[in-house]
Amino acid sequence: MAQFTTLGALIGLALSIILIIKKFHPAYSLMLGALVGGLLGSMNLDLTVNTMMTGAASMMTSVLRILTSGILAGALIKTGSAEKIAEVIVHKLGRSRALFAIALSTMIICAVGVFVDISVITVAPIALAIGREAGYNKESLLLAMIGGGKAGNIISPNPNTIAVSEAFKVDLTALMIKNILPAIGALIVTVLLAKLLSRRQGLLVNEEDVDLPGRALPSFIQAIAGPIVVILLLSLRSINVTVDPMIALPVGGLVCTLVTGHIRNLVILANMV
Repeated sequence: MAQFTTLGALIGLALSIILIIKKFHPAYSLMLGALVGGLLGSMNLDLTVNTMMTGAASMMTSVLRILTSGILAGALIKTGSAEKIAEVIVHKLGRSRALFAIALSTMIICAVGVFVDISVITVAPIALAIGREAGYNKESLLLAMIGGGKAGNIISPNPNTIAVSEAFKVDLTALMIKNILPAIGALIVTVLLAKLLSRRQGLLVNEEDVDLPGRALPSFIQAIAGPIVVILLLSLRSINVTVDPMIALPVGGLVCTLVTGHIRNLVILANMV
């Protein structure tokens, strides 16, 4: 039976990375890398193509779950729920704990399924306003947001967590619970580093940078309703009631649009997937 060599796999991987760095489309880069690596590693075109097809088929479940996570993320962003969650956390903790509040709010928004880049964009206006009042430089604020987002990313039902759960055949809820301690550790390290960075001279926030959005936001209870529903549905596994993320995440997005009065925009939100 024909097999692939390690050298072929490494060459294919290196080719994919080089193409992506050169700004080629990631999907095509990975496909070309797999094809070249397979051919060099087995010298068998049929085996290479069949292996690529089998591998793609085995990933479809994860891909579908990843796509459904976009429904919840889109709902949180479009209804202003993510923005409201960040606003409440930052203002409740106050200026004296500004960096911790910024990191924590970004962490929580990521933890409920929003991607890191979107979470940073959502929290940034509030972070800049608080940074202006507290006298923090932009570098420390940015580190707090990115680090907090990455900490939340560890425990959220995001594509990375779902892919790991599928690949290693680990229950998604159990995996998210086990990742809580590493996430807290990452949050603490982020805040400490941000505080150290804030003591150095850097680019301070000025009045032109502060541009808080003026749109009406939902209440905090409305904002967290969707994420709470998702958490509750996924936690039912502890009593042997399995609700797949493919169901829980869209349901959370639907609840979010309902309670915030944006049900008419449901089609638009679904198109963000």
